Amino acid sequence: MIVYIYDKSFEGLLTTVFDAYGRKIFPDSILPEGAVHPMFTEQVFHVNTDEKKASRVWNMLTKKLSANVCNMLMYAWLADDERDEDSLFRYIRKAVDAPLSIENNFADKDILKVHQIAQKVAHESQYLKQFVRFQKAADDIFFAPVSPRYNALPLTITHFKDRFSDQKWVIYDLKRKFGFYYDLHSVVEITFGEDEHLLSGKLDEKLMAEDEKLFQDLWKGYFKALTIKERLNPSLQRQHMPRRFWKYLTEKQ
Repeated sequence: MIVYIYDKSFEGLLTTVFDAYGRKIFPDSILPEGAVHPMFTEQVFHVNTDEKKASRVWNMLTKKLSANVCNMLMYAWLADDERDEDSLFRYIRKAVDAPLSIENNFADKDILKVHQIAQKVAHESQYLKQFVRFQKAADDIFFAPVSPRYNALPLTITHFKDRFSDQKWVIYDLKRKFGFYYDLHSVVEITFGEDEHLLSGKLDEKLMAEDEKLFQDLWKGYFKALTIKERLNPSLQRQHMPRRFWKYLTEKQ
């Protein structure tokens, strides 16, 4: 078995593709640094991520595949625990080697699998756009905690920048311990320390803006007033509003 070890970055995966073609030795498995090698491993290659190599592979893919499929590869990469580097590698290799487009060949198990994983990540990004709830802090910055199943937050930042362009905000992924801050001009990636109070997922009342608690109470009252008990359908509600988002929704507190 031939194994390639990489640094668990998308650029690292693309560099792996470049190195495999350069050596003309293709992996049976691609593993992140620190992973246990499979039994009967014959050769192990350690990949040093190279942005130039990664860019060359990516530029080639943009010529061979549609923009939607290139985005799909990135979406599948963001699937965290469901990410399948081997399927992604084989997908890219098939795209490189095939004389015609392969993107609609769903009879191919690798193409189908990457497509299915990417769809899950895309759905998660849509949930984030729907269920993010901001809390206004005393310094007039709006804070929203999230814990998406997949690493979908980066896919939503353009949406939030356009939608809330007139206010400063922070959206923070508590599960992956990073987020984004918008200062009315640009968006930057940020990380809080382990002891930061914001990591609890809810602002302390003393840190809220004076009118934030009032607005939260008003929103809860509005939500309650609209609820028709006789027409409650918890199963349908969970289907359209996954329970993992409830702890961040003001109306569900």
